[in-house]
Amino acid sequence: MTTNESNQGNENSQGNENGRSILLAGATGVLGGHITKALTDAGHKVTGLGRGPGNGVRADLMDRDGLLRAVDGHHFDTVIHAATALRKAPMRHRDMHATDALRIEGTAHLIEAAQSTGARRFIAESMVFGYGYGDFGTRPLTEDDPFGPRGTTPELEKHIEGMRTKEQLTFEAKDLEGITLRFGLFYGPGGTDALLPMLRRRRLPAPDDHGRVLPWVELTDAARAVAAAVEHGRPGQAYNITDRTPLGFRAHVLCVAREFGLPRPMAVPLWTVRPMSYAHTMTTSNLPVSSAKAERELGWTPVYASSSDGLAAMRAAR
Repeated sequence: MTTNESNQGNENSQGNENGRSILLAGATGVLGGHITKALTDAGHKVTGLGRGPGNGVRADLMDRDGLLRAVDGHHFDTVIHAATALRKAPMRHRDMHATDALRIEGTAHLIEAAQSTGARRFIAESMVFGYGYGDFGTRPLTEDDPFGPRGTTPELEKHIEGMRTKEQLTFEAKDLEGITLRFGLFYGPGGTDALLPMLRRRRLPAPDDHGRVLPWVELTDAARAVAAAVEHGRPGQAYNITDRTPLGFRAHVLCVAREFGLPRPMAVPLWTVRPMSYAHTMTTSNLPVSSAKAERELGWTPVYASSSDGLAAMRAAR
């Protein structure tokens, strides 16, 4: 469980030779909750960092001075950046702006905080959209492909700049072993739930994919990848974290509807979703991605090889 007493963050996990003391920014978020469980199941001690009362260290990543005061006197072996400013799925480009800023200023502040606590390892959540938005053909992208190319519009450049800079800061941080995890689109417990009432009320438009695919990853699989990176990740490396079955957005939502016995999403012309500028850009991208490097180097494999598998498990557990 996440440490709630701030002074507990000072203690190392002595007595467990594999255990590490970990500061997790974003611990109270959906992904953060899954990461906390994966890390504690692996024998690590997790202290949450965030603004809310459920965190052992309470601070805002965008407030540098307040953050440094909050971690003063603490020691951690590893710091993980899984914080986001999103509270729901982004629909318009402006919905991403706070997260864009968090990826730049917030990351710089958290790295400084990590250095002040004597941490050795820094792991940052990244996203496959750092490869860009658009049509990437049929060859799966790997970590050897360019990451952070200049965006084709000012808005897309703002988003990509955030992902590009977050990785650069992570890899260039002095005295820290920087590792980034480039996740696919999340689904699963705590994530997919938001889609269910929209499907039930037939309020989730989903244009035809026309052969486009996107990478997905179930949330508990994503969390296990973080734990694997803590223990086995190579410093200075990025890892794609996705399942083995890329699907277009509509195809994924059809899986959700089928597994939960809900009406199929509305089939609408593509132009009708253009007002939802970010969602339109994301869902009309074609982005096959390979996670073979993570499977090879981290010893991680997705329990759920496809959305169908993960959603079936989620339904069975309800």
